[in-house]
Amino acid sequence: MKKYLTIGLIAFAAGVSAANFAVSGPTFNIAVVDIQKVVSAAPQVNALKKEHQAKVNELSVFVEKARKDVMAQTDAAKKQELEKKYNKELNDKKAAMDKHYAEKLKTIDTAITKQIEAQAKKDNYDLVLAKGVVLSGGTDITDAIVKIVK
Repeated sequence: MKKYLTIGLIAFAAGVSAANFAVSGPTFNIAVVDIQKVVSAAPQVNALKKEHQAKVNELSVFVEKARKDVMAQTDAAKKQELEKKYNKELNDKKAAMDKHYAEKLKTIDTAITKQIEAQAKKDNYDLVLAKGVVLSGGTDITDAIVKIVK
């Protein structure tokens, strides 16, 4: 009986030691970044916003001109044909504008992501998370990234 108790105590101690080792395991350096703050500070994003707004204004001018042309037309058949022409042209311009905007935004996103990765590697971080998904912990590297992005 003493033998089983001794074996049981040894097994228990080994189990507790293994559990403590598993819990204590290797440590990770975790960084957090406020993505919104980085994006807001990026000059390329601000330039893209201005460019996009200018194109939106151009579309507004186009729509107003098209509306006046259609209203000036007296023949119903020609009016309908003119509306179709302008609608197609508007849709084509808008699609091209949206495609251009999405491509530029993707390029900027890729550049910012690479800058974050480079900073994290330089500072020996194992993991970088968006600040909005972390309740507590992690080293905030947002300001360092903002300086790099500018």
